[in-house]
Amino acid sequence: MTTLIVSYASVEGGTFDREYYLSTHAPLVGSAWGEFGLQSAEVLFPSSTTQPFVCMAILRFSDQIGIDAALSSTKTAEVIGDVKNFTNITPTIFCADD
Repeated sequence: MTTLIVSYASVEGGTFDREYYLSTHAPLVGSAWGEFGLQSAEVLFPSSTTQPFVCMAILRFSDQIGIDAALSSTKTAEVIGDVKNFTNITPTIFCADD
């Protein structure tokens, strides 16, 4: 397995709609990237005290080839385009060294 992490930093003036993220965005990610080997997704919301991130998504794929294919697919444009519907924070996307 290989891991893709999407994080949303705590920034001044940043907004994040958890309900929309969980009810709409997360299922969109699953449907867009499932065919590329997305095996599971874990969403973490740090405690309400001051934290460096408001959200982190841990996305586990079968392999790096699947991550590369997902990120280069036309479906990724829809996933990225949906971000504006729940946050004004630019996500950081990176792979973990599993």
